[in-house]
Amino acid sequence: MSEESQQDQLALDDSIVLVISEEDKSSFKRLDQFLSAKIDHLSRNFLKSLFEKGMISGLKDDSEVKVTLKKMPDVGTEINVQVPPPLPSTAQAEDIPLEILFEDEHLVIVNKPAGMVTHPAPGNMTGTLVNAILHHCPDLKGVGDQKRPGIVHRLDKGTSGVMVVAKDQKTHEGLVLLFSTHDIERRYEALVIGSKIPVGGTLNSTLGRHPQNRLKMAINVRGGKEAITHYKVLEEFDCLFHMEMKLETGRTHQIRVHLASLLKSPILCDSTYGNPSQQLQRLPDELSNIAKEYPHPFLHAKILGFVHPITGEKLHFEKEPPELFTTLLEKARELK
Repeated sequence: MSEESQQDQLALDDSIVLVISEEDKSSFKRLDQFLSAKIDHLSRNFLKSLFEKGMISGLKDDSEVKVTLKKMPDVGTEINVQVPPPLPSTAQAEDIPLEILFEDEHLVIVNKPAGMVTHPAPGNMTGTLVNAILHHCPDLKGVGDQKRPGIVHRLDKGTSGVMVVAKDQKTHEGLVLLFSTHDIERRYEALVIGSKIPVGGTLNSTLGRHPQNRLKMAINVRGGKEAITHYKVLEEFDCLFHMEMKLETGRTHQIRVHLASLLKSPILCDSTYGNPSQQLQRLPDELSNIAKEYPHPFLHAKILGFVHPITGEKLHFEKEPPELFTTLLEKARELK
């Protein structure tokens, strides 16, 4: 499916455990900022409510330590976040503006902004793409999953770009089949920090849940699924690379993990698989100042193409990256 497959989504357990690393300590000043960045379906307001209920705790050297959301704990501190299970109720419609690229009686193509969660989950029950779609398409309930009506693929909260939503069950089933058989054209653009990246190639590994950190994915882990990413370098600016990725499979975090693990070149401002503070130090001030204004990974789903499951028409949709993405890229060209 897309960069985030529906089958591979994070399943909410009773608790989430994260251990503060040196990189975490240097990258974040507050615990709530750290947790919100690492657990992208939990907002800072929701984290505050969990903290007030005693559902966020710290442990170091097998002893409980006091933690506060306003300050980062010491390196090595184990943070335990107890997360309530998903609510059984269906999502509610909300009047949220949508950028619609195409629509017919069967499906709608939207440009999801970075920062918007695809579907409701504890900590983000409102303000999601599903909430917005339900307002735009009131008859969508009952299409596909009750908690994610119309959704056949998803993008990370921090990833912007083109998505398709089904408006009826037959279209939903047809789109799910297209994604499962990889009969979808999916191209992404990213700004990446690295050195000596080959001009193009194919990244191939298995991909599965990280054995120590369930919020991350990792290559070559037991039970992992095959993940294939084709890439090419479009432009190079010293340590900054403008890249295009074409997905052959669509595992959770596939592009982010492949770039960080196989090319040793994480996406700019990806706090899960890279160290944004160290990345920004490698950039000229003119570029780092722009990047600081964009609190998301510089990853954009630019192209989505497929054969319409009902009409048989060949569809192709393309959307340029967000303004700050293109502004940074244009400035890099000026400085080259």
